[in-house]
Amino acid sequence: MSNINQHYIAVIGGSVAGSEAAIQLAEKGFKVAVFDQMALPYGKIEDGLPKWHVKLRDKEEGIIDQKLQHPNIRFIPNCSLGRDIQFDQLVNEWNFSAVILAIGAWKDRQLAIPGIEKFINKGLIYQNQFIKWFNHYHEKDYSGIHYEIPDGVGVIGGGLASIDVIKIVQIYTVQKALAKKGIVEDIFSLERGIDRVLEKHDLTMKDLGLKGATLIYRKTARDMPLRPYDSEDQREKSREVSEKMLTISMDRYKFNFIPNSIAVKAIVNNSKLEGIVFQKTLVKDEQSIPIEGSEFNFYSPLIISSIGSLPELISGIPVKSNLLNTTGPGGCQITGFKNVFAVGNAVTGRGNIKESRSHGRASVDKIFELHLDPKIRQFQTKLRTLESKTGDQVREISGQIQVNHPISQETILSIDKKIDGIQKKVGYDGDYFKWKEKHLWERVEDNSIKAEL
Repeated sequence: MSNINQHYIAVIGGSVAGSEAAIQLAEKGFKVAVFDQMALPYGKIEDGLPKWHVKLRDKEEGIIDQKLQHPNIRFIPNCSLGRDIQFDQLVNEWNFSAVILAIGAWKDRQLAIPGIEKFINKGLIYQNQFIKWFNHYHEKDYSGIHYEIPDGVGVIGGGLASIDVIKIVQIYTVQKALAKKGIVEDIFSLERGIDRVLEKHDLTMKDLGLKGATLIYRKTARDMPLRPYDSEDQREKSREVSEKMLTISMDRYKFNFIPNSIAVKAIVNNSKLEGIVFQKTLVKDEQSIPIEGSEFNFYSPLIISSIGSLPELISGIPVKSNLLNTTGPGGCQITGFKNVFAVGNAVTGRGNIKESRSHGRASVDKIFELHLDPKIRQFQTKLRTLESKTGDQVREISGQIQVNHPISQETILSIDKKIDGIQKKVGYDGDYFKWKEKHLWERVEDNSIKAEL
């Protein structure tokens, strides 16, 4: 047996970074076990994009499927690190040559308001759970928490994800209001433009009895990270485009915007969350500086927080400032461990990494004119960039593993036996596409309006 085949690598998380790490290693001759906490390894491709992106999701999930088909890769579904397998067990008892964490960023960044957490799902919803609900509540066998979205929701945040969240709110509430008038419109038509749907039916938001949701951001519209930039030369153009994108989005989806405001206190009445106290800010050197004495009350039946995501914290894995604590070559070796690494968003703590600038060449007017959500282009660019960066990280990691962490054939057989046991326990027989057919979530189609109401 050659030295390179005396290795077995555990990859935790099978989505974009995890599947890319797995295929890179598998093609080098390493055996790889990909553990995923869900039945299918799609992560935020499935639950980070609103469900109207059917074709995009199917395409990107197909890319992951093909990677995981490599003969050197074994897939272990419904197996969560920290729940089904403990981190110290995986490192010290399984005896993998290395463990690579590709767990993504699923934990919502908490609002910095004292006592606000007791109102979760009781007047406060965080972004990740909200989008997951929206993507799946139409399914016949959906058994998760259900949210009723009223008019006048407040959304706290300022990135593309926040725009997605407020679009969902507006599409949901307008669709319901139209249905009360006997008008059936699916989410695809509404996503292409609530303004056009209202014009078609000669209606206004006021006619529907709606005032619309409100997006509240700590900086100005020009400061929103809707069009990233690589250099100071591009900064002003980026600011102009971000402002224009927000203006067009507000007109198209009929929501409101309050800039320069940070959440500081909950408004509570009889133990019920009724809104948030905000404080006005001044932007200086790209920082939001609170203005003393500028507090104001924002009353709302529901607050949705969309202020960013962090990696899940798992017992035994060192952290620093709520992120995985990494060091070493490429900045992806977990501090204190010789053979534990992290790749992708598990290292950055962001829902995405800084995308390349190629998509930004086209004007925002043209993008909207063609009905192309700018997030589609940015999202695809992020995925390709994430794959590229993961490949670079894996090249750094694989060299260390090959030289320093070979294991015996007996250990390899022992690991395979443990994997057999877990796969049997979850009912996975190794036929990936048969498993996918059984577990793929129900898609929304144009004619599925009844499922939406």
